[in-house]
Amino acid sequence: MEKGVVLILNMHTSGLAPLRFRRAGKRVWPVLAVLVLAALYLSTELAFLPLDSHRTQVHVPLHAAEALAKCQSLNLKPLTAPAPSFGSRSQSDRYEHGTKSVLIRNTSIWTGLQDGMDVVHGDILLEQGLIKAVGDVDSLVTLNKADVTEIDAKGAWVTPGIVDVHSHIAVEPSPSLKGANDGNSLKGLTLPWLRSLDGLNTHDASYAHSIAGGVTTSLILPGSADAIGGQAFAIKLRSTTERSPSSMLVDPPYSLNGTQVDPDTPPRWRHMKHACGENPSRVYSGTRMDTVWSYREAYEYARQIKNKQDEYCSKAIAGEWKGLGDFPEDLQWEALVDILRGKVKVQTHCYEAVDFDAFVRLSNEFRFPIAAFHHAHEAYLVPDVLKRAYEHPPAVAVFAAFSRYKREGYRHSEFAPRVLNDDGLKVVMKSDHPAIQSRWLLHEAQQAHYYGLPENVALASVTTNAAEVLGLEHRLGYITGGYDADLVIWDSHPLALGVTPVQVFIDGIPQLETSFSSKKDGSQAAPVTPNFDEEAKAAVKYVGLPPLEATPITFGGVVFRNVSSMWRRDEFGVHPVFQARSVADEGIVLVEKGEITCAGSMGSCDSYLSEGLHVVNLEGGSIAPALVSAGTAIGLQEIAMESSTSDGPVLDPLEGPIPILGEGSIIRAVDGLMFGTRDALLAYRSGVSTAVTSPIFDGLLGGLSTHFFLGAQHQLEKEAVLKDVTAVHVAVVHRSGGTSVSTQIAALRRLLLGPYTGERGTWFKAVVKGELPLVVNVKNADIIATLLKLKHEVEAVSGTLMKMTLVGAAEAHLVAAELAGASVGVVTPPRSFPFTWEGRRILHGPPVTEQSLITTLFAHGVTVGIGHQGVEEEPQMAGWAARNLRWDAAWASIDSQGLISMVDALTMATTNVEKLLGVTRKAFNSDMVATKGGELLSFEGKVVAVTSPRRGVVDLF
Repeated sequence: MEKGVVLILNMHTSGLAPLRFRRAGKRVWPVLAVLVLAALYLSTELAFLPLDSHRTQVHVPLHAAEALAKCQSLNLKPLTAPAPSFGSRSQSDRYEHGTKSVLIRNTSIWTGLQDGMDVVHGDILLEQGLIKAVGDVDSLVTLNKADVTEIDAKGAWVTPGIVDVHSHIAVEPSPSLKGANDGNSLKGLTLPWLRSLDGLNTHDASYAHSIAGGVTTSLILPGSADAIGGQAFAIKLRSTTERSPSSMLVDPPYSLNGTQVDPDTPPRWRHMKHACGENPSRVYSGTRMDTVWSYREAYEYARQIKNKQDEYCSKAIAGEWKGLGDFPEDLQWEALVDILRGKVKVQTHCYEAVDFDAFVRLSNEFRFPIAAFHHAHEAYLVPDVLKRAYEHPPAVAVFAAFSRYKREGYRHSEFAPRVLNDDGLKVVMKSDHPAIQSRWLLHEAQQAHYYGLPENVALASVTTNAAEVLGLEHRLGYITGGYDADLVIWDSHPLALGVTPVQVFIDGIPQLETSFSSKKDGSQAAPVTPNFDEEAKAAVKYVGLPPLEATPITFGGVVFRNVSSMWRRDEFGVHPVFQARSVADEGIVLVEKGEITCAGSMGSCDSYLSEGLHVVNLEGGSIAPALVSAGTAIGLQEIAMESSTSDGPVLDPLEGPIPILGEGSIIRAVDGLMFGTRDALLAYRSGVSTAVTSPIFDGLLGGLSTHFFLGAQHQLEKEAVLKDVTAVHVAVVHRSGGTSVSTQIAALRRLLLGPYTGERGTWFKAVVKGELPLVVNVKNADIIATLLKLKHEVEAVSGTLMKMTLVGAAEAHLVAAELAGASVGVVTPPRSFPFTWEGRRILHGPPVTEQSLITTLFAHGVTVGIGHQGVEEEPQMAGWAARNLRWDAAWASIDSQGLISMVDALTMATTNVEKLLGVTRKAFNSDMVATKGGELLSFEGKVVAVTSPRRGVVDLF
């Protein structure tokens, strides 16, 4: 029997008699004080004690006080509002000693208050890691001005720091290295005992990169391989004096970061990652049925523990200690038990209606709320399912446009955020870093705003709403007194395209030592975005797959009225045709059979007008050359991760001979083209009319690219394929466990210098003669230098200038002058990220560096084409991004601080792409795009038509 203390209780109807102790084992007196407290606690539980006149002996074990303390805190939940003392704190728990106070004067402050409608024009005082005051703060400024850093914001916008509710920073490392890859454990479907904190890499390059986009706090989730992947932790991204993962935690759960459980204090929120659907099924070769059973099995086990704890505590509080034993708990499952007690926020990766329904049923079966569904591509189609969740509807954390990379994301809609918001559900935009780099998280909110999410909700989706999903709304997500001093000064309105931080504060500490960004006077209002009411209704009506085909006009002609500007291509680039001088100066453009027959004022085109014309009012919009997509697998796949919907990857001849085709074979992308894909049609409706696509490949030799029309329904349609072969594509990169770089270069030298074999030899001979370009996917500056040497070597043998284009080329700025000297161009996304070790030496661009990759190349005279800002430098994961080329091109100009004009950006996304990838056609035969309400490279313009002289048609949307 367990040794302990026996309490001799004289029980009378009038109450408890005084307590007398007798020894029941050795060394009792050292714990006497604890037992007295326990006895006093028992004396308050009169309802559980027998009130008779008989003397009763209650055997109290030595661990009684500890057990009773646990019982007392079992059902104590985190507060929905902070204790009054928290709001009146004078110093942050994350304050770094020596941090100077900061006074930010003359700001436009989006506070997040009043449902995001509150804007204050005034000052902000930051002291000891907190926001001390907002508005008129002069009376609070410390008399010793030497201890206060004063900043004149010159009227710039200030918002709370951006909060990312779905990030894998530091557990899925950047640059990607096996030794720091701690995102997923593959030890079982349900692993609630794992913690992302235990794998947090403090040297990850993403911290600084994300801060440069205004991100101050991120929830670091385990990956989505498991049904229950483990516990997630909210961190602030700044470096700390301690340099440890624990010191980065914000509001750490008790027992972490030096804190211990206090039964009298409400606990802090914890987070648990779950994943529905395809991911666990694929990883564990199971089905959705297996995944849901694994949930139910795990939660049933946790419920049994919970029930045993409740029964134990009921007896302990009643003083029924005999035979009770130790408090029932299990370290592996304690977090799931806490979910059932309402102490843990459940963060669930879930895409489709079938998975939402199953998880909502799970939440009701085991009676726990869901904090948020993440990704949630079909949530906008089933809002009532979400509203059935236990206790309250979950928030919905979504992407703006990233979709169709897997079947679960096929019915994604860009209108989902506005539809969800209209249905009364809380909308959060998130990154899934490094899929969408969290530095550009605000751009996700901007896109949602463009497609109809109200301005206040769009800003809240990455600040106040996000903080609430994390249970941190008591200290983050608002700019008001007593909150953490996490805020961002922006150079433009935060929803303006290309907005950049001027300064970022975390815990009152400025994060940008030198900021290469300053207030832009012309971009201080939120963009006036188009009306997409009908499109949003259609997305729901057609269950995520609304018709995307255009309405062709082949007879009668089309007249575009109220045109504010027009741009056209020639052989050298894009040039302005006219710009209206005022609203009253109405521009007009007449198109017949796809040909522009007149452009100018109403008077100058009056003689061309006739009866039967289709009239389109552009309401101050514009007409510009259609853009050209490059660097993705668009046209070769429908769903990236579904092999049956894709042309598939070509075999690498360096890894072995290609069956049947023989030694001299080469693959043509044109042979595998797929028309009518949703990525292609959405890109077409966004002003991208053609694409240059190479075969999908992961080895040295890719094959021959092709140029085709994105709006076609099949390959035999008129002008569907504009050029069968445009260039030869190869890739020279460091391959994990594969062919060495030196071997790849040797093989490429052999292919270029001969002897030439078969069809492959014919095309490489054409490259050597300068008849078509060699396009090389490459990242590393050292490999680029080797390629330039190889080019010079080949030219010395052939006596002919060889055309070479680099794709990606993350480190090309290091050899910009040499590229210009060798007449080598680059097709690259406008924003760089260190995905891999070989591409780690990036230029961040403003505000971190004055120059970006594109501006550096452009300044050195290198011909630059704009590629797509896809995912992880994978062409298969970038087709969805083709529709965003208009904004990527605009970003290149906005980010250049005046070096690159919008005309230059248009040229980079049209003429230069074609020139660099081997497209040869007359510029005046290219398509034109009409936008209503604004220009193509803006958040104001809506694409309403494409004119095509090649096809003799005007397509209306």
